[in-house]
Order: sequence, then C-alpha cells, then structure tokens
Amino acid sequence: MAVSTSPETPIPVGEVSRLIGGWIDRLGAVWVEGQITQLSRRPGAGVVFLTLRDPSYDISLSVTCYRQVFDKVADVISEGARVVVHAKPEWYAPRGQLSLRAAEIRPVGVGELLARLEQLKKTLAAEGLFAADRKKPLPFLPQLIGLVCGRASAAERDVLENARHRWPAVRFEVRNVPVQGVHAVPQVIAAVQELDALPEVDVIIVARGGGSVEDLLPFSDEQLVRAVGAAATPVVSAIGHEPDTPLLDLVADLRASTPTDAAKRVVPDVGEELTRIRQLRERAFRAVDGFVQREERGLAAALHRPCIQRPQRMVEEREEQITALLERGRRTLGHLLDRADSELAHTLARVVALSPKATLERGYAVLQKADGAAVRSPQEVGADEELRARVAEGEFRVRVGGAEGAVTPGA
Repeated sequence: MAVSTSPETPIPVGEVSRLIGGWIDRLGAVWVEGQITQLSRRPGAGVVFLTLRDPSYDISLSVTCYRQVFDKVADVISEGARVVVHAKPEWYAPRGQLSLRAAEIRPVGVGELLARLEQLKKTLAAEGLFAADRKKPLPFLPQLIGLVCGRASAAERDVLENARHRWPAVRFEVRNVPVQGVHAVPQVIAAVQELDALPEVDVIIVARGGGSVEDLLPFSDEQLVRAVGAAATPVVSAIGHEPDTPLLDLVADLRASTPTDAAKRVVPDVGEELTRIRQLRERAFRAVDGFVQREERGLAAALHRPCIQRPQRMVEEREEQITALLERGRRTLGHLLDRADSELAHTLARVVALSPKATLERGYAVLQKADGAAVRSPQEVGADEELRARVAEGEFRVRVGGAEGAVTPGA
C-alpha cells in the first residue's frame, strides 16, 4: 500500500526501511540461476556469503546461506560456477540491503548447459537468425578491421601477426575485453556494438583461444548472439579450435576455425595478389598481342588481294563483261533480224505467187464489167455488152458477140 507523506509530514528512515522489509517479506521463495562471482566462507562462521551475477547483464545479488546448506555442494562449486539457488528475498533493515537467503544450492552440470544451448539453438534457428541469406559478404580488402579479444592474448597476437604478414598496410581497431567469466558477455556486446557504430570499420573479428565448455559459454549467450545478428558490419567468429562450435559461429557472417584462420580469410595475401596481378597482366598481354597479330595478318591478306593491289582491274573486268554482252546482244539482234527478213521474203514470195498479177503474167485475163465487178459466169453478161479485159501488161475493152459466137461452159 502507498504511504501518504508530504514535506510537512515525512516519515523517518527506519520506518521506510521497515516498510520495505515488510513488502519483501511477503514475497515467496524463488529459484534463481546465476554465476558465482564472489565466495566468502570464513572459518568458524555459520553463514556463507556469495555474490550471484547474471551472465548476460551487469546485475548481481548478494546471497547468504547456512554452512550446512553450502557444505552439501562445497566440493563441486567455486567462483565462476553456474548454480541454481532456491532462496527467499530478505531485507536487512539496519543497512538497507537486499539479499537472498538460500535454502538449497544446485550446480548446473555441463550436460544441462548443453541441453539448454541446444534448445536455445533451435529457438534462434526457428527465428531465422542462422539463415544463410542473412549472411553479409566480407570486403575483399578491408581498410580497418575491428578486433574483439582478450588483453595480451594469444588470439590477439595470432590475428595481428598473421594479418600484417599477409597485408602489411592493414589497420586494426582493437577492443580488449574479458572472454570468459561473468563480465565477458556484456563487455563483448558493448565492444561489438561500439565497433559496429564506427563507419570506417569494414569487418569485425571476435576471437578467443580454445577452452572448456564452461569457458566458451559466454559466446553462446542469447544476448550476444542477437547483438551480432543485428550488427550492420560483417562479423567473423574465431572462437576456440575446430571442434568448438558456440552459437556465435552460427550467427556470424563467417566462421573461422581459429584466430589464425580468421586472419587468413579476412585479409588477402599481398604476395598471392601480386602473383595474381602479374598472371592477369601476362594473360592480358597475350590476349592483346594475339588480337593484334590476327588483325595484322588479316590486314596483310587484304592488302595482297588483287582488288586492293590493282583496283582498276575491277573496272576493266566489268568493261570486258559489258563489251561481251554488247557484242552478244548485237549478234542476237542480227540473227533475229536475219530470221525475220528471211521469213518476210518467204511470206512475200507466197503472197506474190498467190496474187492475181502473177496469174495474169502467166497469160490469163480478168474480165470486168463497167462497175468493176469480175465476170465469173457467161450468164452474167449479155450480147453486145462491153467489158474490160485486164492482162499482165495493161487492159483493153472487148464486146460480147452474138449467141452463135458465145462460149458455153465446158467448150
């Protein structure tokens, strides 16, 4: 319930502490999971003090328990161990401190941790966080590389030395953070986000040497996996050795088996690139040289063609062809005219042979009446009728005689 107060009617500190204690006492016992960061077990003391920290966040709580509760697990837990505690919140009024009174402590075994990681892996995979189409390509030649690793660690040395051996001009932006323990996850997340915010950083490498399953647990933390998945800069995971597969390997844009492998895969080798450039230049030279030689041979062949060496020959050949065609045309036309002339002569001879004049020239005559009609029968003329007789050399007049002088048909 809210307490009514005002500047004129404040309540004392002790009353506030008592009220807070009353509210907390009404809370029930809870099961809490965390990592032990501090462990104080004084000789002869009946109470053991622990500090329990959230592996993913910078939050911790004090835990107290009776010695007989702690002695049950004293041989299997120590600082850095993950535990599950069944405890009830308590408020220490004199100092205003909140703590947990543990009634039972259970260590979290490796098998249980691996089972939880497998379940988390399935959950994140179902969200598409590990999908191949989300992977970002690495730049061919990064100008500035962000490196997240332990301070003065072998992983840092391997990455820097191998990268600079391959490409001496490469630059690094290094963030040294804890790579195991309770402080690892929040500081690695902060380092990745800080480097991702720098526009000049082309790629980020998160590196750590090998270790036990417990040592590599921070790199399977859900918050870290999501932070890497949300990064706009390509991230390379170089955690542990080849058999080690934290969840960071699955969400990263590239998984390197070791820190040394990360340096080799992120930074190109200057010697190899120079060799490749030389080979490409030689290949280009051969291609251009071959092209020029082919064109020279083609040009030489074109220049040696008769039409190029003596261009007027084409005109002369066409002139000869035209002359031959003209002569052929004249001969053809002459033959046609000769044939037509011969045919005309034969036709004329036949016409002449069939004409009346030719008949007259053979001694025949044509009798015509006064009106010019030809006499074909004796019955067509009368006695004493005057007719005109046409012969080959001219014509003359004749008179038809009497009946006794008439020529009858068949006479």
